[in-house]
Amino acid sequence: MRLVFAGTPETAVPALEALLESRHEVVAVITRPDAPAGRGRRLTPSPVAERAAEAGVEILKPAKVKDPEFLDRLREIAPDCCPVVAYGALIPRTALDIPRHGWVNLHFSLLPAWRGAAPVQHAVLHGDDITGAATFQIEEDLDTGPVYGVVTEPILPEDTSGDLLGRLARTGAHLLVATMDGIEDGALEPRPQPVDGVSYAAKLTPDDARVDWSKPALHVDRLVRACTPAPGAWTTFRGERLKLGPVRPAPDAEPLAPGRLRVTKREVLAGTGTHPVLLGQVQAQGKQRMDAAAWARGVHPTDEDELT
Repeated sequence: MRLVFAGTPETAVPALEALLESRHEVVAVITRPDAPAGRGRRLTPSPVAERAAEAGVEILKPAKVKDPEFLDRLREIAPDCCPVVAYGALIPRTALDIPRHGWVNLHFSLLPAWRGAAPVQHAVLHGDDITGAATFQIEEDLDTGPVYGVVTEPILPEDTSGDLLGRLARTGAHLLVATMDGIEDGALEPRPQPVDGVSYAAKLTPDDARVDWSKPALHVDRLVRACTPAPGAWTTFRGERLKLGPVRPAPDAEPLAPGRLRVTKREVLAGTGTHPVLLGQVQAQGKQRMDAAAWARGVHPTDEDELT
């Protein structure tokens, strides 16, 4: 089939590469416009745009998918199908109707669970044991379309969202190619999503990523892992923001009041609403990321200090 792939972040690159190596022809790529990045805030193409440029594929960067010029060009290309991975914008009906097999999204959850922008983060945050990826026909409503296929993936006890998303991006890429194959062969018919089990995964903001030390250790652990690498979990120490890497619950440690610290030569424990957690890496404002013990040797926490 003639495909126009839509995607933007690094997460979408494995799927693009898999499609480039498949029996199908990727004739163009749709991605978000260049965005400021780095210290100089220079306009930088998306990871998908960079990979498409390497492959010599036409790149379309509409400010809005409903732009008439973009829609005219998509009609000229006349794709059979538009596979989508983390493109970052809703697709209007005027665009959905152009390819004869529609737009097919690779979504990183087992639909109808965790529809929305941050399915992997919410799966980690809520302590799910199993997640996965699904391919489905895009409709105008959010992630409601009938499903072509799924793959499952266990969530390991120390998985961050970044770890899990990396695995799903690779396994999901194979699922997306298999879905394109099945659509072309006429072997796949999408099935409506169940009406039960619907949940929504709103984007996690920096405010969501602030640790509340009065919560149980299990919640703190999940929140930090869910927000790693983005938007990044944090707390404050002496009035300044302190970024947190994954922590480890320490149920056998002596109790500490929420936010209070206990420092030894090799480790730093922080109190929660239940048992303490062992801090991993931290990053103070203007500093490099470092082990919590090295950070503590520099700031010398006192009995009056606490994380807030």
